[in-house]
Amino acid sequence: MKTYRLERAQWIPKPLPVVFDFFSRAENLERITPPWLRFRIVTPTPIDMERRAQIVYTIRIAGIPVRWRTRITRWEPERGFTDTQESGPYARWVHEHEFRVAGDGVLMTDRISYALPLGPLGRFAHAVAVRAALASIFDYRFDRIRALLTDVDSPRHSEAIHE
Repeated sequence: MKTYRLERAQWIPKPLPVVFDFFSRAENLERITPPWLRFRIVTPTPIDMERRAQIVYTIRIAGIPVRWRTRITRWEPERGFTDTQESGPYARWVHEHEFRVAGDGVLMTDRISYALPLGPLGRFAHAVAVRAALASIFDYRFDRIRALLTDVDSPRHSEAIHE
C-alpha cells in the first residue's frame, strides 16, 4: 500500500487559545470544508473533543455520498491533536493538527498521511485526481481560515508538501 503525505502550514495572527478553540470545535469543520463536498457532521453536536472522541460525517465524492468515521487518537490542548479514520474512503487517513506560537500569532500545521484502496487502481486515481482534489480542498481551507481568523490585510503564508 503506497502512503502519501500532504503538509500545509498557515500563520494565523491570533492568540493560541483563540486558534486552538476554533479548531477544537468540530462544528467549524463545516465552515472550512468546500461546499462541493457537501460535508455534514452526523454525530450530535457539540462534540466533546478529547482523546477517543468519535466524529461521524458524510461527504460526497464525485457526487456519491460517503460516510466517514474518525476518532481523536491524540489530544494535547493548545499543542495539537490527531484524527484517524476508522472507516471511510481511504485505506489510511491520519490527520495531525499542530499549533505553535510564532511571533504575535500561531503557526498551524496540517500533516496528513493517507493511502488509497485498490492497489494499482488507487495509485492511478491518486495520480489523475485525488492528489489535485486534496490540494484544492486544502487551498479552500486556507482561504476560509484566513477569512475567518485573520484581518483582511494580514500577510498570506502557506507552505505545501505533497508527495
